[in-house]
Amino acid sequence: MAEQRRTLCNRDCPDSCGIVATVEHGRVTKLAGDPAHPVTRGFLCHRTNQFLKLQYSPERLTAPLMRKNGELVPVGWDEALHYAAAELMRIRDESGPAAILDYRSGGSLGLLKTVTSYFFSLFGPVTVKRGDICSGAGEAAQVLDFGVSDSGSLFQLEKSKSILVWGKNVVVSSPHLVPLLKQARARGAELRLVDPVFHKTASLCDSFIQPRPGGDFALALGVVRLLFERGWVDPDAESYCDHLPALRALALSRTLEDWCADADVSSDEAAELARMLGPGSPCTILVGWGMGRRDNSGAIVRALDALGAVSGNLGVEGAGVSFYFQRRGAFDALPGKPPPRTLCEPRLGPELLAAADPPIRAVWVTAGNPVAMLPESQTTAEALRTRDLVVVVDPFLTDTARVADLVLPTTTLLEADDLIGAYGHELIGVSRPVVAPPPGVKSDLEIIQALAERVGLGEELAGDARSWKRRMVQSKLAARGVALEDLEAGPIENPLAAKVLFEGRRFPTKSGRVNLIHDAPPPSPSRPANFPLLLTSVSTLRSQSSQWYEPPDAPLTLTVHPDAAPGFSESEVCGLESALGQLEVRLHLDARQRRDVALLPKGGHLHRGTAANALTRARVTDLGEGGALYEEPVRLVRRG
Repeated sequence: MAEQRRTLCNRDCPDSCGIVATVEHGRVTKLAGDPAHPVTRGFLCHRTNQFLKLQYSPERLTAPLMRKNGELVPVGWDEALHYAAAELMRIRDESGPAAILDYRSGGSLGLLKTVTSYFFSLFGPVTVKRGDICSGAGEAAQVLDFGVSDSGSLFQLEKSKSILVWGKNVVVSSPHLVPLLKQARARGAELRLVDPVFHKTASLCDSFIQPRPGGDFALALGVVRLLFERGWVDPDAESYCDHLPALRALALSRTLEDWCADADVSSDEAAELARMLGPGSPCTILVGWGMGRRDNSGAIVRALDALGAVSGNLGVEGAGVSFYFQRRGAFDALPGKPPPRTLCEPRLGPELLAAADPPIRAVWVTAGNPVAMLPESQTTAEALRTRDLVVVVDPFLTDTARVADLVLPTTTLLEADDLIGAYGHELIGVSRPVVAPPPGVKSDLEIIQALAERVGLGEELAGDARSWKRRMVQSKLAARGVALEDLEAGPIENPLAAKVLFEGRRFPTKSGRVNLIHDAPPPSPSRPANFPLLLTSVSTLRSQSSQWYEPPDAPLTLTVHPDAAPGFSESEVCGLESALGQLEVRLHLDARQRRDVALLPKGGHLHRGTAANALTRARVTDLGEGGALYEEPVRLVRRG
């Protein structure tokens, strides 16, 4: 008999969807969106709709793999965990805990993944990563400006009279924003997309502005200039903004025409944006994560923050600059000791190789596939391949698992028992197993608890998943009358989240006011003339970062403007070359794209020749040590 069971998606996506799984005879036969979930509203993204292909893939791991004689071979759990424990203790004893790296990323957003880091803090503390491959620059920018990177209620969009979708492909990356934007437009709100890349989100908007890659700062400053010139700056802005005169001087230091030429847009397009932010607001700016992958990403997001601030579009209903929701904010963090050192995530490969006194000898990878997802894929793979011990916890044999010494199979989103917060809305809740994992598969919690028992930390890590969840809701949420049972009854709005962020124009900065940007960033390095395109690896409907429900065929499809490929033809196979190397690609010509952009799917697989990051050098952003992934110059070359 079929039974419907509910859970929340835990993958790296802002929507954190409510899922209704149909289960028959212990097997999931259908996935659907939860109609009772206020954001999901009965539909799932295309990727999760197809997740059963991964759930029941023959490539799914169901036994630990250990490297013996150069090959990964199946072993029992006792052998795998004994080996991991013995090696970790040996390395700690010989070189100190700083020789071990705990690498935990965002492949799963479940809060119980942090128990692994809690273990390594007790075991060491060990080396950890710093920075963030996606949101580092944007979060750092908003913390600098506002004191926090957060958003008001997603449903405040119902009050917006205009919405700027800036560098954000909601159709692919935030699909549950699509109905809200359609509703906003139907009731008369004006929508405008600003993005160097043409994509389907343009069809939801009244118009589309296509600046040069990284030209967003100049465009925003041109709009700031117009706000000052036309008297559209909020009369009260000086009472809640620091550095307002300096921002004005910066905006007026160049003509509108100069700012727009730098952004490669028309003055009329800048004027459209100023009008939307000016009289007749409220206006919401939805800031995309691609904005955080430029070398001047922090300055761009700070400029967008300034647009919201000086136009009066902060602290009022239907307005704001929304980059991120504090998905962990409602939950109690596990205690931890300060790490002895950190490595920059976007530069993980080079920094692993360079680490000394002591060198990194062991790496434990949780919820991540750094070989595919970080720049310089080959460097990252070589850095991991040359450690004494690399342990990867994953359901599949990823590129990172392929260079590991030990691969431990773990649960999927349909087997997860966890706490979930979203970074695209304010709802929080629990994920629960809708089916049991296959025999031979353990959860991350079970794995780290079994390891803890073997190194003398079993008592500190004891407790089932529910007891750990209760531990994480016993302070902040409990103080607001929310118990674990309330979350288990269904997702709720985070009681710590503000409906209207910065209401009353109060900001948690040192001065209590907005810290406006007032210095221009240094100019971006000029690109070599013989590498005329900038590589941009974008999310797709078929993948969740590096996790594809159907692996991309080789060669990858490269999308460029026809004028960017003179002498080449549609569907031709050629090479895409950067300073690091070359990928074989199949051309798709699209006249709607800019002539200086080369588009590849994000993620891919290094071992299949489809990882865009094999071409991308490790660079960091101006703030937050994010990954400047969209700054790699490339060119088309003939095969052979």
